[in-house]
Amino acid sequence: MAIEVIDINKVYGTQKVLNHINFKINKPGVVGFLGPNGAGKSTLMKILTTYIEPTKGKATVNGHDIYTEKVQVQKSVGYLPEHNPLYLEMYVKEYLAFNAGIYNVSPTRINEVIALTGLASEAHKKIEQLSKGYRQRVGLAVALLHNPEVLILDEPTTGLDPNQLVDIRNLIKTLGKEKTVFLSTHIMQEVEAMCDRVIIINKGTIVADKSLKELQNQKEQIVVVEFDYRVEDAFLVNLPKVKKVTNTHDFVYEITFNTSEDMRSHVFDFAHDNQLKILQLNQKSTRLETLFWELTQD
Repeated sequence: MAIEVIDINKVYGTQKVLNHINFKINKPGVVGFLGPNGAGKSTLMKILTTYIEPTKGKATVNGHDIYTEKVQVQKSVGYLPEHNPLYLEMYVKEYLAFNAGIYNVSPTRINEVIALTGLASEAHKKIEQLSKGYRQRVGLAVALLHNPEVLILDEPTTGLDPNQLVDIRNLIKTLGKEKTVFLSTHIMQEVEAMCDRVIIINKGTIVADKSLKELQNQKEQIVVVEFDYRVEDAFLVNLPKVKKVTNTHDFVYEITFNTSEDMRSHVFDFAHDNQLKILQLNQKSTRLETLFWELTQD
């Protein structure tokens, strides 16, 4: 078992940050940990890395107890915190060598993680000279230095431009073939692109735990259509298999259908029959976004 969490609670004063958290993760694979700000994601990740202790409950990482086997947990985990701590005055390669010494790993591993994370062109620079995206890569390189079995990544794609996103996404997917990757993010597209499973937390409680395949097989879709003038919702509700119609702004409508069938042709026919012009007609891939919104609203 890569990660096992049993009835974890965390209380700060009178505030309960985590409330009876339970889940298991088998290896390998990529598991997305989602939740709004303040939901308890970072707190749980800090507990799993032994940075802080829970108020109550148990957890193991690679079979090692977070209370009694802290060193073994730390050796088997690569951790990238949300606020990536770096020595800005050090050169990239110097900083990696410093951490390699702490982990007691071969200096040859430094060049390996530089290549893995796409840092070759920046390795000669001081960290303070790097963009936020490249600083994030340095943090990920450090997390990979000792070749851990479990990676815990708190917002790993923060600050990356679109090209960097593709590179890091592909790297995480590749790592997930051999390692357990437990990552938090606010970017739903990243979850859909990388993750095998999704755990959603809200106000310290797990509100969903599903495989991505289960989410993608939900028989619901949203079609976004923009007409050339306003249409009464009552007319659009008469389309087949309509669940809900929302006029988001101006002449733009989001039509939710209770089917996985592509319903854009029906919307097109509706417009033609009613002599309407369509200015845009798209499917909105929001299964995960919709579930997240529904489960995390007050």
